Amino acid sequence: MGLFDKIKNVFSKEQQKSVEVYDKGLEKIRKEFISELSNLSRKYKNINDDYFEELENILIMADIGVNTVMNFVDKLKTRVKQEKIEDVNMLKEIIVDELFVMYVDNGIINSKISYSPLGPTVILFVGVNGVGKTTTIAKLALKLKNEGKKVILIAGDTFRAGAIEQINEWGERLNIDVISSSNKDPSSVVYDGIDTAIKGEYDVILIDTAGRLQNKVNLMQELQKINKVIKKLIPDAPHETLLVIDATTGQNGISQAKSFQEITDITGIVLTKLDGTAKGGIVLAIKDEVNIPVKFVGLGEKETDLQPFDIEKYIYGLFKDI
Repeated sequence: MGLFDKIKNVFSKEQQKSVEVYDKGLEKIRKEFISELSNLSRKYKNINDDYFEELENILIMADIGVNTVMNFVDKLKTRVKQEKIEDVNMLKEIIVDELFVMYVDNGIINSKISYSPLGPTVILFVGVNGVGKTTTIAKLALKLKNEGKKVILIAGDTFRAGAIEQINEWGERLNIDVISSSNKDPSSVVYDGIDTAIKGEYDVILIDTAGRLQNKVNLMQELQKINKVIKKLIPDAPHETLLVIDATTGQNGISQAKSFQEITDITGIVLTKLDGTAKGGIVLAIKDEVNIPVKFVGLGEKETDLQPFDIEKYIYGLFKDI
């Protein structure tokens, strides 16, 4: 029994509620990707070079990334040769297994938030404008609040017009405290917010930041200053720095990840709008090309559709109809 067969058996026995958000959120990707794979299996009776060439194109079009795809197909070819696989349908199942193995890469995937045992946990959010950063912060804040945590938001994006108003509106809607200021220096706002959080015995601090990637030097200096202020008040913080990426931007999202990796230490990625793209391979490409774990995925517009990333649920939601 392959890895994917085991995953299917586990989820078929569990309550479907545990996977239905993934199931629904990945429907667009599943229809496109699985349709292409199924057509490929019907087209070829035997596994040959033409089959592999078309498979490469399908995987590249799914935004898995050229280098990742080339390495992946080379592994497939080796396995086909070693195991003398001739059945195209059998190879289809092996493809799913190998995609899972590629993500896990014989390691332990930590997709959970690293909470501080000593005081407030500080989570810093970075990302370019327009990726849904502020909305993601609000959704995570609601999730944490529903888990019983006392949460506070800091409006550290003092650059984008409307950013402070947006996060304040979310705070009012969700009944979650927000620290904001008309002060244009984000570090001052962050200082005041963390000071308030410590005195108010909050559990989690979520900090919004500006996303001016077009000027890396200024952004790097700003983030360095923010990090310095955070550490002045909480020496081991930030405990997480999450990069928010819009999944619909495909390979541009990978470029953003590489750029932000040069600017600051990224501990995890939040992929928004995964339900809005037919190219869900970006999850695999990010892990392979930048080696940063995806910690949350946006699978819908509802406030509850931000989900902790689970590679098994992702693989199941993507390939359950195969």
